[in-house]
Amino acid sequence: MKQRKIPMRMCTGCMEMKPKKELIRIVKSPEGIISVDLTGKKSGRGAYICKNLECLNKAFKAKRLNKNLEAVIDEEIYQRLKDEIADEE
Repeated sequence: MKQRKIPMRMCTGCMEMKPKKELIRIVKSPEGIISVDLTGKKSGRGAYICKNLECLNKAFKAKRLNKNLEAVIDEEIYQRLKDEIADEE
């Protein structure tokens, strides 16, 4: 049987390549709305972050999510990500 390829994405916090299923996706829709995409299927430009508060804090300090999504991210999105990560742990 043929081995399936595992899609890899880079975490914006630690800058490591990890399997897509292990990461949380933040997406900017074509209308410019930024949201947390837990399914990984919403249309738009996406950025990925580990399910780790340390990575989220690194990405927040360096404003990497803002750069990757080419938009300003509200505090409420960061809070939602923190809540999501806390639920995972």
